[in-house]
Amino acid sequence: QVQLWESGGGLAQPGGSLKLTCATTGYIFKINLMGWYRQAPGKERELVATITRTGSATYADSVKDRFTVSRDNTRNMWFLQMNSLKPEDTATYYCTADIIGEAYSRDDYWGRGTQVTVSS
Repeated sequence: QVQLWESGGGLAQPGGSLKLTCATTGYIFKINLMGWYRQAPGKERELVATITRTGSATYADSVKDRFTVSRDNTRNMWFLQMNSLKPEDTATYYCTADIIGEAYSRDDYWGRGTQVTVSS
């Protein structure tokens, strides 16, 4: 059973940085698209960034030039470096991926989320 685990969340001051990591467990044949979403209280979940297997990244306008998504295909992990954090970045951050697992089954998987709070 494939599982995703986020880590690296916490409290940061405005202008500060945090780096989120998404790790996986279970048998994985291949990971296609990897991504990060976030959900603030009272708001809908929104896409933050995605990265393809070959490293092509896309970002929400609200995080462009501040956040960087990267991946390590050898360890089936991906990351979100968040710089110049703003209070409006406060949210629960979720990692997700399109994964081919056992018996070449393909599905979308989600982590349980990690809280990021930006406050002075």
